[in-house]
Amino acid sequence: MADLRFCVHSISSLWLVSSLVVTLAFPRALSSANEFSEDTNHLHRDVLRDEAVARLIELGKVSDAEEYLERTFQSPASVRAGNLIRVWMEEAGLKTWTDEMGNVHGRIDGMNPSEKVLIVGSHLDTVIDAGMFDGALGIITPIMAMKVLNITGMLGKLRRPVEVIAFSDEEGVRFQSTFLGSAAIAGILPASTLHAHDKSGVTVQGALRKNSIEITEENFLQLKYDPESVWGYIELHIEQGPVLETVGLPLGLVKGIAGQTRMRVTVKGSQGHAGTVPMTMRQDPLAAAAELIVLLESLCKQPEHYLSYDGQCTSSTVQTLAGSLVCTVGEISTWPSASNVIPGQVTFTVDIRAMDDLGREAIIYEVSNRMHRICDRRSVLCAIERKHDANGVICDPGLSSKLKSAAFAALKRMSDENPDDVPVLMSGAGHDAMAMSHLTKVGMLFVRCRGGVSHSPSEHVSDDDVWAASMAVLSFLETLL
Repeated sequence: MADLRFCVHSISSLWLVSSLVVTLAFPRALSSANEFSEDTNHLHRDVLRDEAVARLIELGKVSDAEEYLERTFQSPASVRAGNLIRVWMEEAGLKTWTDEMGNVHGRIDGMNPSEKVLIVGSHLDTVIDAGMFDGALGIITPIMAMKVLNITGMLGKLRRPVEVIAFSDEEGVRFQSTFLGSAAIAGILPASTLHAHDKSGVTVQGALRKNSIEITEENFLQLKYDPESVWGYIELHIEQGPVLETVGLPLGLVKGIAGQTRMRVTVKGSQGHAGTVPMTMRQDPLAAAAELIVLLESLCKQPEHYLSYDGQCTSSTVQTLAGSLVCTVGEISTWPSASNVIPGQVTFTVDIRAMDDLGREAIIYEVSNRMHRICDRRSVLCAIERKHDANGVICDPGLSSKLKSAAFAALKRMSDENPDDVPVLMSGAGHDAMAMSHLTKVGMLFVRCRGGVSHSPSEHVSDDDVWAASMAVLSFLETLL
């Protein structure tokens, strides 16, 4: 790993900068319903907007908690949501099934069932205290687009099969391992994952069995799709950022997705009475963990102050990493957790993202080394486990071109003005497209969300932007007629 302790070459520009540059040519933002054409009969507003929004709201009420939205892998609400999605798929003219990992499928064979399939999808699970658009928007909009094709008698005339998949897990909340659903389809999820357990000791296999889904390591391997049978994968998702709102446009093309690593750090010290152990004699893992977290924040804010590099790398290269690197501590727990006890153990999670995979590895290497040195100085034990890794993904140019044209066509059909272009963005968030890129070529569209807020009940997409998103998926599917 010593070769990683130098600066790295960026594989892409900052998504914010590239987005703004691309969109400067727009003469005027397309942002309100007043700008839409009065002739909406051919735009299927009743299905692509009104019905789509109603179903997003209905799905957003399917929760394991009464006061907020929560649907984790194979929870009761997750199962109810999957059943509801199957009903909507069948109403759209699709044949449906649920596989051994809980993924919900809806498929139309089209005119040539033996042709390679186009997969469209996103995830039905949520974070805790979630918004109702993350994941769900990428499931509902293609179902609505397929419903329009069914209503107009064109669904069976598609030149290749199309399959909509509502993936059972992308967020990784319950088992701390993201992409359970899509990674199984892509064939990159190890069978050992079946034995991973949640905080209650329930395994993935046990959670599935509780919902009458029997899976073994043998039939688990059969979940993987044959790469030769898949034409491509597209995903529509809320941006989870402010760029589209800044430029005043509802849709943007995704150029690529940042790589991600999740780690769990466990710090073990000496448990004792809070008031009787002298400060100079304590081996306090919580104080050590606090220093480790501050180190992470400092290093990721200014990596150029921590990474060493040789003369072949310029300061601008390091600055690119500084601009795209994001590190977060999302969960922390102590044992025992009491006000009058020095805890014996502290555990916290770390999420590290960067556009450049080598740069991400360099950060992980430097963070780990410095954390171990801090733990040694404080006479506590420190264990760092890598729980999840996903390399950065560059979207397929050909598929991206088709998606960009579809988004352009949707905006043109819905507005009196002819947009000059569709903005191009990078994604700092992980998506099922990352897992699916191991199976086939991928493409993504982003949809504007208010304030760039996501993973929050404040998450919001306007009704007309839902309409634009559905129309873009429809326009893409129409190219397969």
